[in-house]
Amino acid sequence: MKVLEIKNLKKDFGEKTVLEDISLTVNKGEVISVIGPSGSGKSTLLRCATFLEKATDGSIAYCEKEVVKSEGGRAIYPSKAEMKAARSKFGLVFQSFNLFPHFNVLKNVTDAPISVMKRDREQVMTEAREMLKRVGLEDKENAYPCELSGGQQQRVAIARALVMNPEIIFFDEPTSALDPEITAGILKIMKELAEADMTMVIVTHEIDFARAVSDRVIFMADGHIIEQGSPKDIIDNSDNERTRAFLRKL
Repeated sequence: MKVLEIKNLKKDFGEKTVLEDISLTVNKGEVISVIGPSGSGKSTLLRCATFLEKATDGSIAYCEKEVVKSEGGRAIYPSKAEMKAARSKFGLVFQSFNLFPHFNVLKNVTDAPISVMKRDREQVMTEAREMLKRVGLEDKENAYPCELSGGQQQRVAIARALVMNPEIIFFDEPTSALDPEITAGILKIMKELAEADMTMVIVTHEIDFARAVSDRVIFMADGHIIEQGSPKDIIDNSDNERTRAFLRKL
């Protein structure tokens, strides 16, 4: 099943085009890593896919249901109810954690499924505690974000995404704000999710990690997808000079 399908996506900020003719399909259980230099449009692509930014043109479909349509050279967005239904299909983990500072860990994880999705409170609480145990934070449910390390905050963010029971999770450079030792722990959790067939799109500079877990690697530059393929084809044996030049710098 196609979990996500993006066709001919374009994003302009004023006179500047930051995404041009992006088409991408993500199948159930697939792990895709998006690599490329800063300013290539990777994070903007994720923000458009998760409706944090409105596309200028193009279409976006989740689970084979078109959400954003392209009509007359511009993107047409649906009603609030349809947007809410589409948002239930994905989770998003940011590089800056984005936890609510005035909520403890448990409330950070449970607030959206209870308050927004109106799911059963006791069921959500049970699932949230299971997810916190899965990421090694079962003893931190009453702690506040300011009492946690960066790595612990990122693990809360991952638990928060998982408790939404999403079809796909987007990771926007989830380790860029963390030191190397803490990064290893976050990457271990993400690798375990990949092994459990979680569908994921990961914007990352962790090339060894991308090589190890990805079914497909996408290289972006200047708002375009330059090439995509298996980790072996893109990371180890690319015949595209722009890709090779980027990887040499790393």
